Amino acid sequence: MAAKKATEATPNMIETFREFKENKNIDRTTLVSVLEESFRNVIAKIFGSDENFDVIVNPDKGDFEIYRNRVVVADTDVEDQNKQISLSEAQKIDPDYEIGEDVSETIEFAKFGRRAILNLRQTLASKILELEHDSLYNKYKDRVGQIISGEVYQTWKREVLIVDDENNELILPKSEQIPNDQYRKGETIRAVILRVDNENNNPKIILSRTSPVFLERLLEGEVPEINDGLISIKNIARMPGERAKVAVESYDERIDPVGACVGVKGSRVHGIVRELGNENIDVINYTSNIKLYIQRSLSPAKVSSINIDEENHKAEVYLQPEEVSLAIGRGGLNIKLASMLTGYTIDVFREIEDNEAEEDIYLDEFADEIDQWVIDSIKRIGLDTAKAVINAPRDMLVEKADLEEETVDNVLNILKAEFEN
Repeated sequence: MAAKKATEATPNMIETFREFKENKNIDRTTLVSVLEESFRNVIAKIFGSDENFDVIVNPDKGDFEIYRNRVVVADTDVEDQNKQISLSEAQKIDPDYEIGEDVSETIEFAKFGRRAILNLRQTLASKILELEHDSLYNKYKDRVGQIISGEVYQTWKREVLIVDDENNELILPKSEQIPNDQYRKGETIRAVILRVDNENNNPKIILSRTSPVFLERLLEGEVPEINDGLISIKNIARMPGERAKVAVESYDERIDPVGACVGVKGSRVHGIVRELGNENIDVINYTSNIKLYIQRSLSPAKVSSINIDEENHKAEVYLQPEEVSLAIGRGGLNIKLASMLTGYTIDVFREIEDNEAEEDIYLDEFADEIDQWVIDSIKRIGLDTAKAVINAPRDMLVEKADLEEETVDNVLNILKAEFEN
């Protein structure tokens, strides 16, 4: 009867755990252990200790039993009423009890009152949350770098909340979203698992659509040769939603890695381009020859010559005037991606004819027209002459010399006017 009253006094608790077990795949042993621990926590608060209690939980039937074990002592020797019972009290239970014997009696949890029941519910809720966190962390901790599909549940200014097939919450921060992406509640999106944070046992699954790993996994899914290990992706550089460069290498001389990745008429990358918000994808052949690697990375520009500083990872690239804009790309995008892909700082220069070089003038000669600090800033990036400055990309002068655009334009106008005169 005690078990029935206790169950009635704690409605839906074990049912809640049974539902949780089904939803979160918690094994039976863990389920029983958590229920028992929750009861013991409450018992310890009421009696000061739970050492002499037996808690029997049967989650399949949805019931439980609690027994307190005490030692029979003389009526005058009772020091701890929780662990000891007087002979007279014991004999009320059974006249045959004698001093030194153990008495086991059923505890009706309902008699502890509403406070104890509320305490138990709070403990159970806390354990449920802890198990949910453990389950979520264990599910995703070893899946970093994998692609996952989820349903958009809520969109906020700084992040998008996504739920997986078990209704776990995943986070796609604004910084990991492709700029032109639009997310609508209920739609399915794909992303790569970027990392799993677990601060204070509060796991957060962070997703990304801007990571190079996302593009790498998409390529693995579309190009069987990559998945089979015949082609290797050596490096990826991305400007999410705009353009990407991918360096690939074939381990089978019969396979063209670029052609295999692109597919006939671009068939293998079309779906990836759409997935990435029409991000253009350049695929190039990887080579350990750094000069050739940089040359290929600057495609579609045709490079005339390259000077390499391997120690400082810098490269000076010389091109025909008509190739310079192709090498730099719109907004400097092509040269930035090439630098990211190769790991080299790339400076682009227009080739100067010999007769032009003879007519060159040192920058210091313009000190009466250009502030000395401006001249020094330009010289610090390796440009000492007027022609060198004129032939250098304007964006490079702004960025590398750390000058205002108006200042750069003024310098260029002064230098060009000298040669026109």
